[in-house]
Amino acid sequence: MTNLVNHQIRLAARPVGMPTRNNWSFTEQMVGEPSEGEVLVKILSLSLDPAMRGWMNEGKSYIAPVEIGQVMRAGGVGKVVASKNPDFAIGDYVSGGLGVQEYCLMSQADLKRNNLRKIDLRLGTLDQWLNVLGMPGMTAYFGLMDIGQPQPGETLVVSGAAGAVGQTVGQLAKIKGCRVVGIAGGKAKCDWVVEELKFDACIDYKAGAVKEGLKEHCPKGVDIYFDNVGGEILDTVLTHINLKARIIICGAISQYNNTTAVAGPKNYLSLLVNRARMQGMVVFDYADRFNEAIVELSDYLKAGKLRSREDVVPGLNTFPETLLKLFKGENFGKLILQVAADE
Repeated sequence: MTNLVNHQIRLAARPVGMPTRNNWSFTEQMVGEPSEGEVLVKILSLSLDPAMRGWMNEGKSYIAPVEIGQVMRAGGVGKVVASKNPDFAIGDYVSGGLGVQEYCLMSQADLKRNNLRKIDLRLGTLDQWLNVLGMPGMTAYFGLMDIGQPQPGETLVVSGAAGAVGQTVGQLAKIKGCRVVGIAGGKAKCDWVVEELKFDACIDYKAGAVKEGLKEHCPKGVDIYFDNVGGEILDTVLTHINLKARIIICGAISQYNNTTAVAGPKNYLSLLVNRARMQGMVVFDYADRFNEAIVELSDYLKAGKLRSREDVVPGLNTFPETLLKLFKGENFGKLILQVAADE
């Protein structure tokens, strides 16, 4: 292990608007040997998520910001290559908060803080452990089931329908008996969620007015809206909600790179009129229940009821540009950065 070099990407400056390569520093250091209780993980793939943009900002949030000079925070999957911890053996596949780097040496305190846990590749592939069985899947499952509380026959609308969270939300809602309408950008994405994922319909926000699409595809109104984008689309859906509707605020990717104040919903009085509920959700709140979701979602994967699509980009050094695919709508499926091959 003593000859291994760890290449890392650290936050060099807080971005204003869209992050650029200048916001990052590229560093390297020798890989250390584990001490008693520690584990060394070789990182194979990293999950690139819209939330990462928020972690770069200073200020109070649900999680402390990444500090200047710190390795950028990221969830990932990897393989244990050295261990002095009885809970982890060499060759174990693991997932957790690993950071944008090639190796991660974790103390016992880090193991708990970064939620390092063994993963079973019989339940899903490495990529699926960053998608359906990872944070996006957990977000979809608990956001929909705990906050959305879907009932058979209800109409669910999900924005970012072809993205990591949206694809699982829509399929899970179909399994639970809902009519599902996606919102996505571009004909290819809309065709995919309808033809492959079996959504009832998909509105292409790049091709026309979302308002008209909702009128056409949600004639009975919207009972559940799973919001991943915020902005004008959220405002438009609010004008179509039903009595006792549930709106899950998962993300607002359309607003993350704003250089001006984030605009609030203009049509919030629709919540009052319809006695509806709008609730934010943070997936980390459900960490002690992840296994519950993994068991159910892996069963659906095995039964062919649930599909996943990943957009994998190789190369740690491509991280700055690859991350931007999220905010430009260029990713098709769950965006993953492949750091190393599984050998």
